[in-house]
This record gives sequence, structure tokens and C-alpha cells, in this order.
Amino acid sequence: MITSIKGKIIFIENNYIILETHDIGYKIYTGNLNLKLKKNQNLFLWTYQVVRETALDLFGFKTINELKIFELLISISGIGPKVGLSIMNVTSPQSLKRAVISNSIEELTKVSGIGKKNAQKIIVELKNKIEKINIDTKENDNFDLEVYETLEALGFSRPEIIKALEQNTEKNIEKKIQEALKFLGKK
Repeated sequence: MITSIKGKIIFIENNYIILETHDIGYKIYTGNLNLKLKKNQNLFLWTYQVVRETALDLFGFKTINELKIFELLISISGIGPKVGLSIMNVTSPQSLKRAVISNSIEELTKVSGIGKKNAQKIIVELKNKIEKINIDTKENDNFDLEVYETLEALGFSRPEIIKALEQNTEKNIEKKIQEALKFLGKK
């Protein structure tokens, strides 16, 4: 099982990268992480390997918390690795944990492809498991789905929004939006 990988990025596509390690190129599905990466950049990723009859896929994450949450998500029947990655694309481990603990169906249904029934299933199946996971709150938790969707509705692109949220240190949603708009206005 490949649990982590370190190498140089030789190719970037919409939802995956090819990371070269010791003259071998590994295709790793990374989702939105790609928006922050550059070709020829050295990178370390925590990985989850999926072995199927017709494929061998690697999914890469910047932090161990993201990997832990991804593993929990795909342990739910009906949530495969690609759906799990799409959930991880729009929420942080801390935000997902808060949504599950607070029974926030609305928060989970904001994720594309997750309806009310799947959101309830995620909450029920993760409730006891996610409380036991120690999620490092020191990791960057600037991502907020409501802020993301507001900026997207205003016409900003996904890469622009993610950059703006990375720079953002505000905790209050309104202030976070204002701060992001200031950042986006300077571009």
C-alpha cells in the first residue's frame, strides 16, 4: 500500500497530477489541490491507494487530516473515492467534522452530488467515528463553503476563490467575504 509519496510534479491536469519519483511517474488524483500547484514543484502527499479489478488509483492529500476524513467518507457504502474527493474539494476536515457533529444536513447538501438522503447517511454513519478522530485545529481552516459559494455567485473562478481564502484570516463569515473581495479586487 502506498501511503505517501514525495517527488517532482511533471504534469498537471484538472483533477490529477503526475508526480515523478525515482524516474517513475505516478498519476495521483488531487482534486482542487491542483489549483495551488506548479509544474516542476517538489511535493509531498499523503496518499490513499484504491485497487480495483481494472484500475490502480492513487488519491493525494496535503495533510494527514484530509486523508483521515477521506478514508472515513469512503467507508460509507455508496460513497466512492471520486465522490469522497469531490466532498474534500469543497470542505476542510474541520468544517466537515463540525457539520457532522452538529447534524448540519444543509452544509453537506451544498456539495455537488450530495442530496438530503446521502447527507443524512453521512451524518449517521460518521457521527461516532468522526468524534474519535483527532483533527488538528492548527491546520488551516480558512475554507468556508458559504463564502466560497458567495464568491462563486459573484462570478469569481475556483482558482481565484481558493487563493483568496488561503490568504484570509477572518473567522466571521461576513468579514471573511469582505476580506476575500478586497484580495480579489487587488488582482
